[in-house]
Amino acid sequence: MKEERLWPLYKELIEKKTFQERIDKAYKILENCILCPRNCKVNRMKGEKGYCGADENMIVSSSGPHYGEESPLVGRGGSGTIFLAHCNLKCNFCQNYDISHHSRGMKTTPEELALIMMDLEREGCHNINFVTPTHYLPQIIKGIKIGAEKGLSIPIVWNCGGYERADMLKLLHGIVDIYMPDFKFWDEEIALKLVKTKDYRDRTIEAFKEMHRQVGDLKIDKNGLARGGMLIRHLVLPDNMAGTREVMRFIAKEISTSSYVNIMDQYRPCFEATTVKGMDRRPTGEEYKRAVKEAQEEGIKRLDRREDRTGWIRILFEN
Repeated sequence: MKEERLWPLYKELIEKKTFQERIDKAYKILENCILCPRNCKVNRMKGEKGYCGADENMIVSSSGPHYGEESPLVGRGGSGTIFLAHCNLKCNFCQNYDISHHSRGMKTTPEELALIMMDLEREGCHNINFVTPTHYLPQIIKGIKIGAEKGLSIPIVWNCGGYERADMLKLLHGIVDIYMPDFKFWDEEIALKLVKTKDYRDRTIEAFKEMHRQVGDLKIDKNGLARGGMLIRHLVLPDNMAGTREVMRFIAKEISTSSYVNIMDQYRPCFEATTVKGMDRRPTGEEYKRAVKEAQEEGIKRLDRREDRTGWIRILFEN
């Protein structure tokens, strides 16, 4: 039986000498930016800004070990989280709106990003977790290459909102080990109200299929740590505005019933959420419980098992 490699995917890409080709192609896209489905086509290399608000400069808001992520990412040393400013979605209920909408942070070069990643690995983090990375794809993969050549050797997590172009994701094939996308909502009108686009569902469906094609279902080693694969997040919204059953049906039928899914209960009204009818309250315990049951009924086999605030999910899984 062939022994599975434990090193991150980007190590093998470095050996094949094709990494720089990806970087060059990605930076060229910044001259007519179509990194995400907004397709703004601005020249970010000349300082122009599209919907996300980012130019050619990458802005890092903060970095450090994060212990609030899913347990396969956290382990004992934490997930090496790097929060990036700006966002291609700009949800009007964002809990990190000071970062995503107001761009709080420091300009960071790919060389500096490599040093941040290496520091996180030295601190004992189990992975490098890029939060809201889509609009900085070129800078990130350049930083990963620099870090890999200097000895970086832990998995890369692409922690995104799901609104990705499948053809741009192909630039990450062999670089990203763990995709961690959200599937935020199913209904087009809800998406229009909350993220100002009606094609969120269609583009996210395409992105999920490409991510899964690249890395497959989440793989967890004997120590309980994620080594590669896809980890899906879905935030429960009031009055089923997220369309949980439809999202779970898609995942089960068109991705995999073995998909690792975290159904999250932490929504609370933030930023401009109260401007949309129904978004002015947290989901009830019953709404969250129903969302988990819908996932199970649609065939999802691997649900994240952390207890929610009511404690009922532990009972659900034990029975």
